[in-house]
Amino acid sequence: MAKAKELTVEDKLKALYNYQKIHSKLDEIQILKGELPMEVSDLEDEIQGLETRIEKLNKGIEELENNISNHRNAIKDAEALIAKYDQQLNNVKNNREFDALNKEIELQKLEIQLAEKRIKEAEEEIEKKKAYLEESNEAAKGKRENLEEKKKELEKIIKENEKEEKKLEKEADKQAKDIEDRLLNAFKKIRNTYSNNLAVVKIERDSCGGCFATIPPQRQVEIRQRKKVIVCEHCGRILVDPAIDFEEAE
Repeated sequence: MAKAKELTVEDKLKALYNYQKIHSKLDEIQILKGELPMEVSDLEDEIQGLETRIEKLNKGIEELENNISNHRNAIKDAEALIAKYDQQLNNVKNNREFDALNKEIELQKLEIQLAEKRIKEAEEEIEKKKAYLEESNEAAKGKRENLEEKKKELEKIIKENEKEEKKLEKEADKQAKDIEDRLLNAFKKIRNTYSNNLAVVKIERDSCGGCFATIPPQRQVEIRQRKKVIVCEHCGRILVDPAIDFEEAE
């Protein structure tokens, strides 16, 4: 990133500290949002999963109903054949024909029994799927209602802080122009390392404001002189002296 002027180490430290303060304010807005963005995303994923399940259940029920219809048609066909063979029994000429027709009748009766068994199994499976479908629809309904509540809550927080957030983002972009790429990258790396997102901290009670490790007196003198960028030997955060909080960055 090209710089308009050559900045002193003190200028860079002030810019870094102000950049941290801006991002800390942005972090506070994110804290107000809390877990809502993640909760909204999770609910959306869960609803999508339930909708996929519901779709599969409906298709499964439809297939079973088609199978039942096919089995019932097969029963009608078998009954028609039995009636036909019964009629033919009245006109048989020998035992071989009689036995053959009776065998066909028995086969058709077996087909009817098998079809009836398949129908019963399918109907039982449909009942199970319908119960699961009702349960899934209720779950989806509840999650949709919950999602709407979470979205409204999140939208309210976003709306209340939108102006301030945009203002801070612009300030951050402006401040970043006074920070060389090397330091900016180091800032982002350190910031992403810690849960409190602090990359630049002041000395507090002779200790690092990030990890609270004691800073030797001579080291504190060097920090106050602002002639070089100094990091905490324990946590790696960039250290600045407390007085910087009362000064304006150039």
